[in-house]
Amino acid sequence: MQVKICGMREAANLRDIADLNPDFLGFIFYSKSARYMGDSLRPEELRSLPAAVRKVGVFVDAPLSELLITATRYGLDYVQLHGHEEPAYCHAAKQNYLHIIKAFSIDESFDFSILAEYAPFCDYFLFDTKGAHPGGNGVAFDWRVLANYHGATPFLLSGGLGPGNAAALLDFQHPQLAGYDFNSKLESAPGRKDTVATCNLLARLHESPTT
Repeated sequence: MQVKICGMREAANLRDIADLNPDFLGFIFYSKSARYMGDSLRPEELRSLPAAVRKVGVFVDAPLSELLITATRYGLDYVQLHGHEEPAYCHAAKQNYLHIIKAFSIDESFDFSILAEYAPFCDYFLFDTKGAHPGGNGVAFDWRVLANYHGATPFLLSGGLGPGNAAALLDFQHPQLAGYDFNSKLESAPGRKDTVATCNLLARLHESPTT
């Protein structure tokens, strides 16, 4: 399984976590987030990351022009769209040679049929917990609802994931599950990941026969 560590914004911490070789590192470009990157990391600090670590910029209903400028400036490999972006927006971003992760807030009433319109333009979906904020609510949803997802687009599971539910993660299976998205449950402070906890979690996930 692939692993995404999201909400990075401190240079030394970024280097430490990058040395653990996660598949994705996420950077939040949404100013209302507690993990908003702002100018705390320079473009060259992202561009100097190992090529195998894919850089993901997280945006919420950003103007397309702003998204494209930011993606170019920081050398982003993926953009994660965490707002109410329509399929046409995803299509336009895709036409500008960006890889797309479209996030959806999930609860027991979520209508998975809407995903068919997005599928042609998205490399991954991300299924997160529906809550007060577009993301980063820090709690898990009932993963059993994902039995209602029958699409072909792979997805990342998100929402309150961390060491405390690692065993449950390893037990959870779905034919389109591609990986896990971790954020607040690995932090010692907003935007600062606990390197030891992250290292231990990655080792546990990678040693599992299901990975």
